[in-house]
Amino acid sequence: MNQMEIIKNELQQHLGKKVILKANRGRKKFVTRYGILKEVYPSLFKVDVKNGSEITTATFTYSDVLTKTVKVTILDDDVNFQDLKKKIS
Repeated sequence: MNQMEIIKNELQQHLGKKVILKANRGRKKFVTRYGILKEVYPSLFKVDVKNGSEITTATFTYSDVLTKTVKVTILDDDVNFQDLKKKIS
């Protein structure tokens, strides 16, 4: 099994769980988003991201994770995003 298949299988095991996405947008700019892992496809995965009061969909490829352009952290079900934002701030 290659590395991208391993990443895909790992994400598939955590469908429906809360995640933190930290994306490198270049020039030392990082964006942190909180969402729920919704779907896993052959070449990408989909996360529903809470953006203020609305929910948007973000997609990422497994190569994003492999090249560390995107870091995915899987959270336990009992963790609340509001508690995490307070700790990070």
